[in-house]
Amino acid sequence: EKDLPDGEHVLTTFLSRSYHESIKTLQASRTAMITIKDNAMTAMNAVSGPMLTYSRPKGTYVGADTKNVMLDFFINNITLGDNYMVEADINGEKHVITEWRPYFINGLPMGENKITLTLKDSNGAVVDAPYNPVTRTFMLKPDPADALK
Repeated sequence: EKDLPDGEHVLTTFLSRSYHESIKTLQASRTAMITIKDNAMTAMNAVSGPMLTYSRPKGTYVGADTKNVMLDFFINNITLGDNYMVEADINGEKHVITEWRPYFINGLPMGENKITLTLKDSNGAVVDAPYNPVTRTFMLKPDPADALK
């Protein structure tokens, strides 16, 4: 349970595999705009516009898990390709994504890393959508056992 402040909030849920890859079908998700008043949900409406939800990476990765870091996200109400794209800014290096699938990032430095995902239209303009763009930081740490070798 989590207390939410009064107001409108976007609630997104989606199924994922044991290794955190999102299941990429519309049937595997629910997204709604909810209204909270006095710790109670007073309204819930479907989100009909384009939306991008950041999923991975997040948190801390240690040792072997730092070699191939999965970049994954969930999209609603759009298809990537001709009309929409995702710009992934990974530590200042920009990549254009036009296919909805997980990607693996290699060669990231140890320490803090930062990814910004931005949903854009076919003209390269930022789409007016909740949480767009979104920035997350995550940590990569060497395996402490490696220092003992």
